[in-house]
Amino acid sequence: MKEIKGKVWKFGENIDTDVIIPGRYLRTFSLDELAAHVMEGVDSEFSKNVEKGDIIVADENFGCGSSREQAPVAIKHAGVSAVIAKSFARIFYRNAINIGLPVIVADIKVNKGDVLKIDLSEGIIYNLTDDEKFNIEPFKKFMLEILEDGGLVNRYLKMKDE
Repeated sequence: MKEIKGKVWKFGENIDTDVIIPGRYLRTFSLDELAAHVMEGVDSEFSKNVEKGDIIVADENFGCGSSREQAPVAIKHAGVSAVIAKSFARIFYRNAINIGLPVIVADIKVNKGDVLKIDLSEGIIYNLTDDEKFNIEPFKKFMLEILEDGGLVNRYLKMKDE
C-alpha cells in the first residue's frame, strides 16, 4: 500500500457517530455535503480546515454510537487518509475498512499539527515532527488489498474480473 502521510488532528475519547456526522445531515446523498459537516459536532472548524491526507488521532472508542455508515464515508470524503485511535467501535471499524479508510488501533502520543508517515505493511508510524517511531501490528495482506482497491466492493469486483 502506498505511504500515508499527513497532518494530525487530535480528538478525545468516545467520539460517536453523532458528532462525526450529526443526524440532521443524513438526509443528503451528497458526499460533498456530508464532508462539509464532518466532525461538526466536536469541532465546527474541522471541515473548513482539514486537508487531503490529514490524519485523525483519537483516544478510546472512536466511532461509537449508532452504526451509521455515513460517518466513515464523510471522514474519507473530507480527505482524511487514516484514523488512529486507542480503540474503535466494531461497526465503525468494519465500515471504515469496507470503504477503504485505514483505521489503526494504536496508542500514540502526538500533538495537533504533527506530521505522521504510516507504513501499514511494515507496522510503523513515524512522527516526522518529533522524530519518533511507533510500532503497530502490520496489516495483513488481504486487508491491505481491500484498502488499496478502495474498499471491499471494489476489491470484490477486481477479484471477479481476474
